[in-house]
Amino acid sequence: MSTSSDSARAELAPTGVLRVGLNLSNFLLTRQTQGNDGASGEIDGVAPDLAAEIARRLNVPLKKTGYPRPGLVADDAPNNVWDIAFLGAEPQRARQIDFTAAYLEIEATYLVPAGSPIQRIEEVDAAGRRISISSGSAYDLYLSRELRHAKLERVDGVDASYDHFVREKTDALAGLRPRLTTDVEKLPGARILEGRFTAIQQAIGLAKRAGQGGAGAAWLREFVEDAKKTGLVAELIAANNVRGVTVASLVQSGLRD
Repeated sequence: MSTSSDSARAELAPTGVLRVGLNLSNFLLTRQTQGNDGASGEIDGVAPDLAAEIARRLNVPLKKTGYPRPGLVADDAPNNVWDIAFLGAEPQRARQIDFTAAYLEIEATYLVPAGSPIQRIEEVDAAGRRISISSGSAYDLYLSRELRHAKLERVDGVDASYDHFVREKTDALAGLRPRLTTDVEKLPGARILEGRFTAIQQAIGLAKRAGQGGAGAAWLREFVEDAKKTGLVAELIAANNVRGVTVASLVQSGLRD
């Protein structure tokens, strides 16, 4: 990597500790254990493992902060709570967060109930149709921009969006394909639609703050490309036994020998 780690360290860990924001609702990338006393324990998974490698290369301690929903992570960007965060890269979030290219992708699609006439993803966006969705998720932000006719019915959290879909009998449940494959097993006759309406670009974000010269963002971008190129991302996916994600393509302009 060509960017100086000294100048990057000053921007990525200005307190001397790399403070990382993590989305606990994405079970593919994070998991939190429970202690014997019932208290929340250590946060593990692909994203925390990547954060640990960043801290190791910068030679600073790591502090992990978990959030129940991704929107809460993004909302904390201006509050000097975390330095970097692992989130889906979305234009709305980019106003306050400087994102790297994606390190992995996760397909987002729809689950429809038994007897639904909907056969294709394009058919969901029709007048009068209702979609249950986790508020503030990357796919909520995407569909908020792209849908023209269907109505999004937002609730707090992935589990709540499933419960809403079942209880309110909406026309579709939007979600990440790996999660929907577990939801569909609980609903006889329900189907997951083929294809995807988007692929969530899971990236690393640096909270934008006054005085940053760009060294931290450049270092993070190079780190992500190096992690993909050397196979580190693939190794962490395998080590954490994650299914349903894909290592993102290399960004050619960001490669360094």
